Amino acid sequence: MSENLAVPCIVDGKTYRVEEGMYLADLSTSIRQRVKQDYPKAKVTDFICSHHLLKYRLASVDSMINSDLKQSQKINRKLTRAMQSDDYEITDVNETLTKSLTFGERVADNVARFGGSWGFIGVFVFVLIAWMAVNSLQLFGIHFDHYPFILLNLCLSCISAIQAPIIMMSQNRSADRDRMDAENDFHVNLKSEHELRILHAKLDHLSQNQIPHTLEIEKLQIEILSEIRSELAELRDRQ
Repeated sequence: MSENLAVPCIVDGKTYRVEEGMYLADLSTSIRQRVKQDYPKAKVTDFICSHHLLKYRLASVDSMINSDLKQSQKINRKLTRAMQSDDYEITDVNETLTKSLTFGERVADNVARFGGSWGFIGVFVFVLIAWMAVNSLQLFGIHFDHYPFILLNLCLSCISAIQAPIIMMSQNRSADRDRMDAENDFHVNLKSEHELRILHAKLDHLSQNQIPHTLEIEKLQIEILSEIRSELAELRDRQ
């Protein structure tokens, strides 16, 4: 009995069978709101035929597609600007330090480099042994520094006194390099974090909006195709 019940359509006022449309209460919230925008006095108990309902379904599909497209384009523009942004100052540490080198700093680097090598240790040990051997054994008749080699101790003290500040100068340059590397790492991490935030926003948009909208659109498409097939079947029966 309910299938043969004739009810008026809220749009054109004509009567249709119940299976030829839907009540507003059975529609999705977005489609029902669209119908109420055109017919503010409509109630959830009102009826709309499939022919007029198709227009609202297509409008709802277009609205969801356009909304998702605009949001995706907005996020993509933000991501593109973030990737192309040159606001993050990345310094070429080697080039900067090389250009700022003075003669004294080059000498300090070379001295520190040689002073921390096995070559320096070998030369130093050879000089010590040769010095003590010459003065102890009086080789070649040379005996200018008697035991306990006070002159040797004085020379070693002078070398240490001079070598220490030179090595400290080189270490200061190493500290400058570390500081510039740390600043570069900070800027790189800052840019990466900004890009990751945008990517997370894009993934959130996909999971919270676009995927549910896609499923809803597919559902509407199936309903529309079912109605079209029903109308085609009715046309065949009438023929």
